[in-house]
Amino acid sequence: MTKPSPTALFAVVCVSILCVRTSHAEEVSFNRDIRPILSDRCYFCHGFDENHRAADLRLDLREEAEYVWDVDSPDDSELLLRITSDDPDMVMPPPDAHKEPISKAEADLIRRWIEEGAKYEPHWSFVNPTRPTTAAKNISDAIDDFVGRRHKEQNMQFADEAEPAKWLRRVSLDLTGVPPTAQEMRSFEFDAAEQGEVAYEKAVDRLLASPLYGERMTLEWLDVARYADTNGFQSDAYRMNWPWRDWVIDAFNANMPFDQFTIEQLAGDQLPNPTQEQLIATAFNRNHMIQAEGGSIAEENRAKNNFDRVETTSTAWMGLTVGCCQCHDHKFDPLKQSDYFSLMSFFNQISETGMTSKKMSVKHPDRPFSVNYWVDKPFIEVGDDATKQSFKDAQEEVKAAKQDLESHYDEYVAGARQWVQEIRDDPEEGATRIKPGEYVARFVLSADLDNPKDNGFKRLIDTYLSRNEPWKSMKDRIAKAEAKANLLQEQMPLVMVMRDDQPRETFVMLRGNYETLGEKVTPKTPDFLPPLSPNEADDRLNRLDLAKWLVSDEHPLTARVTVNRYWQLMFGRGLVATPDDFGLQGALPTHPDLLDWLAVDFRESGWDVKALLKGMVLSRTYRQSAITDEDRIEQDPENKWLARGSRQRLDSRLLRDQTLMLSGLLQHEMGGPPVAPYQPGGIWESMSLNKNHYMRDDGKDLYRRSLYTVWRRVVAPANFFDVASRQSCSVTLNRTSTPLHALTTLNDITYVEAARVWAESFANLKDDRTRLADMFFAATGRHASEDELDSLHRSLQKARVNFRSHRDEAAELLTTGEAPRNEQLDPAEHAAWTTVCLLVLNLDETLCK
Repeated sequence: MTKPSPTALFAVVCVSILCVRTSHAEEVSFNRDIRPILSDRCYFCHGFDENHRAADLRLDLREEAEYVWDVDSPDDSELLLRITSDDPDMVMPPPDAHKEPISKAEADLIRRWIEEGAKYEPHWSFVNPTRPTTAAKNISDAIDDFVGRRHKEQNMQFADEAEPAKWLRRVSLDLTGVPPTAQEMRSFEFDAAEQGEVAYEKAVDRLLASPLYGERMTLEWLDVARYADTNGFQSDAYRMNWPWRDWVIDAFNANMPFDQFTIEQLAGDQLPNPTQEQLIATAFNRNHMIQAEGGSIAEENRAKNNFDRVETTSTAWMGLTVGCCQCHDHKFDPLKQSDYFSLMSFFNQISETGMTSKKMSVKHPDRPFSVNYWVDKPFIEVGDDATKQSFKDAQEEVKAAKQDLESHYDEYVAGARQWVQEIRDDPEEGATRIKPGEYVARFVLSADLDNPKDNGFKRLIDTYLSRNEPWKSMKDRIAKAEAKANLLQEQMPLVMVMRDDQPRETFVMLRGNYETLGEKVTPKTPDFLPPLSPNEADDRLNRLDLAKWLVSDEHPLTARVTVNRYWQLMFGRGLVATPDDFGLQGALPTHPDLLDWLAVDFRESGWDVKALLKGMVLSRTYRQSAITDEDRIEQDPENKWLARGSRQRLDSRLLRDQTLMLSGLLQHEMGGPPVAPYQPGGIWESMSLNKNHYMRDDGKDLYRRSLYTVWRRVVAPANFFDVASRQSCSVTLNRTSTPLHALTTLNDITYVEAARVWAESFANLKDDRTRLADMFFAATGRHASEDELDSLHRSLQKARVNFRSHRDEAAELLTTGEAPRNEQLDPAEHAAWTTVCLLVLNLDETLCK
């Protein structure tokens, strides 16, 4: 047999690629095959933006582009002649566009498309989904049916099921954010063997009913909502919007329908007779940064706040990249600049100042620094009746103490006058009262004792009073009353909300500049999406209309975008790999029929999030083992065809929670103000010119879930990595791998202390291998092999030898963290087990799901 030439092999490869993309039995699809090429290489200059359009040629509409191809003679088409030309003055895209040239395979695909009639199709995500046909009766079966069809097309098949304990660990982390206990995994292994599918369904129902579920779902939504506990910018002062975070937790745990979840956050204040909870919900669009610097311009800040609301709302619910329309028409999607500002007009009616309008300072008795909270109106005070009454009583106590002090003021001023006069009359005796070198000594002779407002006399009065015990006692009384009132005030946070009480006209801002106004616009949605009708009570559209429009049956994007994000949460990758971009530049769905089926079912189910997630995690697709081989990885390196279980490193916030859970340190208290766990010193100070101080908590607050860790805009919590900045909406996390990550999970106080405490929990087991086996199973959900146990035992023995020879090192290691230590344990033995626990916590299998 003759060996084929390299040229022939290349030709075979090209043909194979085209066959995979569109087989000869299948028509070339404009959406699947042609639009991605044109959008990537051509639409920037020949697309929707008429102000940037070159040669008066528009390729995104068929009627505008017909003259550049010839269906009867495709090779004479101007489009093909240009994209295949060798002439740098003729070829498209031109060299100075810095675009990848159109390849021969892509040109051949375009030729075939022209031969077949150059048929256009509307962009897939702008068409309302319909339910594709499947014999499946439930979500899980539908998922497996559509995924199985793709497997057949790709000559692939489902992997074996994951072991029961492995699946339980996976689903527990996905639905609750913490791993199951070793006992729960052992029990499930037994139940799965005895009850089969029933055991799996019971396990999922239990997880969905757990309050931990709401916290897990909220963690993702905080990134979408750009939630933080400070305002950002240089001062980065505290805010008090944490009741909104707690509202989200409650909403998820109550399985609030997603359409209601949407409406209350975008327009809860515009519902009839809104409750306090519905008002709190609207803090979603007050989670943006707030400028408070002197010299900043209120009108500019208001514009930026509204820009943020438009872009966050569009990303979170529609998956559209509208940000560029702030300055010009979209280069790719059918979005005009006027569309952007018409959307902005929905949000341009609230009475915000564009700065911060109220400051609240709270001084904790046990802390050296006051905490200053800055908020901007409109805001509401949140608290129960008992706390409000206690606060009112404390304020009255402060008032009474100040009045008591004030009633004695003239008496003390007279005493101060006499005191100074005596110093003047007898300087030698006076030197015992005010030392000659004291600052106030300079005012003794010059002060006007008849004028208490005289600067010198005021300073002398202050000095006299600071040495007067009755006065000091009265001041202490005031200070204690104020401290009590302050702490009660902190329990009644001022939550920034939405309220349309200051209507404003909205104009297009030319080039996005708030000072350069163009045409006037009114609330309106983009023309390429279904129209929005005004409510019956008012012919002016408002945020409630916008929210209802987003979750209407006619809207093509919201259900798809939401389902895709939940798929990403469960499987590590969305059916659309660009969850923030469902437009022309976004990725095509790998399983379009599945996405549409899930979107329609989600909408028709009453937007039931728990039902959607239950269907996902009970599917065969989800339950596959992640164990694979080189052939499968080579065939599908990104696992986009889902022929194996997904595998990725855990979110760093979940890594911390998992570590605390395994050690038994995790505190399950829910809600309330943020907490400040362990963090290296100096980080906040170095990022704020030493103005912001990290005041670490003690006791149980050190071990609350990562969800509650205080989040500063300018610097995220130090032991989190690969997290959103929380300065803008984020719907996906970038996962990187650097030595800094390992340094955190090996050396951070949280992890070392957890390893120390976890080691104590195995102390009652006498046999080393039993301890090691239990530890490995608890962390990974898998039973260790004999070789793995041998390796762990060697590490243990090595650590024992080291710490028995260096007991000072053992003692130092065991002082890590505040959790008390069992002093009955031998320090060298305890330290040795601590290092092995830390090793297990850092196994790749522990760090990943």
